[in-house]
Amino acid sequence: MSSSAATSVSPPLSSTMQAFIAAMPKTELHLHIEGTLEPELLFALAQRNQVALPYSSVEALRAAYAFSDLQSFLDLYYAGANVLRTEQDFFDMTAAYIERARADNVRHAEIFFDPQTHTERGIDIGIVFAGIARALRAAREQHGFSSAMIMSFLRHLSEEEAFATLEAALPLRSHYADLWHGIGLDSAERGNPPEKFERVFARCKELGFHLVAHAGEEGPPAYILGALDVLKVERIDHGVRSEEDPQLMQRLIQQQMPLTVCPLSNLKLCVVDEMAQHNLARLLRAGLAVTVNSDDPAYFGGYMNDNYLAVAGALALTRDELLQLARNGINASFLPADDKTRLSNELEQFAATQ
Repeated sequence: MSSSAATSVSPPLSSTMQAFIAAMPKTELHLHIEGTLEPELLFALAQRNQVALPYSSVEALRAAYAFSDLQSFLDLYYAGANVLRTEQDFFDMTAAYIERARADNVRHAEIFFDPQTHTERGIDIGIVFAGIARALRAAREQHGFSSAMIMSFLRHLSEEEAFATLEAALPLRSHYADLWHGIGLDSAERGNPPEKFERVFARCKELGFHLVAHAGEEGPPAYILGALDVLKVERIDHGVRSEEDPQLMQRLIQQQMPLTVCPLSNLKLCVVDEMAQHNLARLLRAGLAVTVNSDDPAYFGGYMNDNYLAVAGALALTRDELLQLARNGINASFLPADDKTRLSNELEQFAATQ
């Protein structure tokens, strides 16, 4: 697929539909905090930490955001993460995301972070936790913004390295018990099946963590089955290739297994050539528990409302379908039952006024 495909745009939406999407309460369940590092902040942190960048300006860096596949994005993503050095850097990055999420009426976010991206560079894992958690706690106290942290293993590295990361993080668990609730699996799918991490996920399940895994973005439907049956995950991150396996589709419908779909990410990484080809609407209308998320919004051209606007326009989603996507997000979250009920009531009150 050509990288130029990512330049296609959705049909214009009516102003009333745009206002509806903007005002609708939302949850975000698939968000890589390192992927929220906007070029302006990236340059500011590089200057603060005296890190040389291979780009002359913010504009030159943004121009590099034309990806042919997942790996071409990851190469730039890991290079960008190199500017993150101190607790304040992680705080500033997370606080900037929260500001954008709140502007999009996101009420609750479950945030992936990749310690191995940083510990490989000599950054202490405690610094990563501390900076992200400080921003999340401040947002909760000041604005009532709800959140959780999902520590993710990099699947292009070994299971032994994942175990080492888990053991390094566990002494911090009690200090971050209010936030650190989950374990995930991300990075390059190709050649890195879920089975590669069977033992470490079994250990995380014993420890009582919620489990999720990226599967079925570039990897085949078999990777989704592996995530379900071997890793015992509670959500599938992406999962758009589930449509290639009718039996898997029926299972996902019957189990109401959540899929955290990221439409603009799929477009930017050439999973689809144009948004009108995206299968989100088909999956939703078939009865799957599909949710909308922004993935790595600084790199993929849009935060939550941008993703909702893109699919609403390109796929002709109705207000009821948009509300169902938001409901699915609440139901698929790892929030306690009382908090789910509170958010659900807020969404239904919103729906009743439209």
